[in-house]
Amino acid sequence: MYTIKTLNHISPVGLLRLPAELFAVDAKSDTPAAILVRSADMHSAVLNDELLCVARAGAGVNNIPIEKCSEKGVVVFNTPGANANAVKELVICSLLLSSRDICGGIAWARGLTGDDVPEQVEKGKSSFIGPEIAGKTLGIIGVGAIGVKIANAANALGMEVLGYDPYISVDAAWELSRSVRRAYSIHQVFAESDYLTLHVPLNKETKEDLSDMLKQVKVGVRIVNLARGGLIETEALLAALDNGTVSSYVTDFPDAKLLTHPSVIPIPHLGASTPESEDNCARMAVDQTADYLRYGNIKNSVNFPDVDLPPVKGIRLCVIHKNLPNLISEISSAMAGAGINIENMASKSKKELAYTLLDITGGTPGGAALDRLRGHEHIIRVRVLKA
Repeated sequence: MYTIKTLNHISPVGLLRLPAELFAVDAKSDTPAAILVRSADMHSAVLNDELLCVARAGAGVNNIPIEKCSEKGVVVFNTPGANANAVKELVICSLLLSSRDICGGIAWARGLTGDDVPEQVEKGKSSFIGPEIAGKTLGIIGVGAIGVKIANAANALGMEVLGYDPYISVDAAWELSRSVRRAYSIHQVFAESDYLTLHVPLNKETKEDLSDMLKQVKVGVRIVNLARGGLIETEALLAALDNGTVSSYVTDFPDAKLLTHPSVIPIPHLGASTPESEDNCARMAVDQTADYLRYGNIKNSVNFPDVDLPPVKGIRLCVIHKNLPNLISEISSAMAGAGINIENMASKSKKELAYTLLDITGGTPGGAALDRLRGHEHIIRVRVLKA
C-alpha cells in the first residue's frame, strides 16, 4: 500500500484513478510515498525518507525544491500540455484585450448614468478604439505544448505567426500549421512582432534571453505574459510602457507596481483556472505517480530522464544514480555476483543524473548485492519492485 499526500485540492477525477487496494490518499501523512501538489510552496518542507516522488498538477515547478529532491532521489513530475487549451484560450483573449481597450470601455460604461446612456456610449466609444489582430504579426517565445496551440489558433484568426524555440520537440513541430514561420533567433522575433506572447520557464537562461527584449522590440508592441512572473524586469517594463515602447502589457502575475499602471491589464493567475484543466492535470499527475510507484517508469520528470519498460511478472530493480562512466557495468556486476540474470534493461541520463531499470530473474537481490549498490557513493537510490 502506497500513501499519497495532497498539499492542495486535487480534482477527484484524478484521485479516483487510484485503486483503493493499492493507494491511500492522506493529506496529513508524515511519511508519504508520493506528494501531489498544485501551488503550495514546498521549499521549506521536510522531505521524509520514504518519499519517492512529487507530482505537480501543472507545468511550473518553481514551488518545488528540485535540487533537494534530486539529491534524495525523489522524482519530480509535472504535467506539460494538460492545461494547454485553457492557457491558449486566455492568450487569445489577452491579445484582444491588449489591442482594443475593452477593459477600459467596460469600466467607463459601468459609470454612466441617466436616460441618455445610449447617446453617451456613441459619443464616448472613440476613446477606446484599437486595431484588429488580423494581419498583424504575433511572436511566440517558446513553442511547446501551449505555444503550438496558440500559434495555430492565432494563424486561424488571420495573424502572421513567428515562433522561436531552439528546443522545439518533434511532436510540437508536427502539430504546427504550415503557415507558422520559424524564427532562427530571438532577436528576429523581437524586431518583427506587433504582439509578443511568452511561454518559457523562469530560469537563468530565459532571463538572459529576455533581458534586452525591451531594447529591441518594435515601438508600440503589445506583450502577453501568462507564463511566469519575473520574466521581464518590472522597472524596465514600466519605463517602456511610459515612453510608448510597449503599448500594453497583459500579465497573469501582477505585482503592486504593475497594478497601478493604466497600460497594464492584470489577470489574477487565471491561465489554467478551468475545471477542464484541473481535471486534465490531476489525471496526468496521478497516472504518472502510480506508474512510477508500481512499475518504476518515469514520464514527464523535470529532474530525471524518462525511462519506460512494459510491466512484466517478476522482479524489477530501479536505480537512481549519477551519470558517470562504468556505473551501469558496476550495477550489472553486482547482479552477476549474486547469480541474478538481467532479462531486460533500460537506462537514460539527464545532465548529471541517470536512471536505470532492470528486469531480473534468478532470484531476488540479496542483502549483500543490495548493500553493494546502496553503499556506492554514486548511487542515490535503489528500489526493488515485485510484480
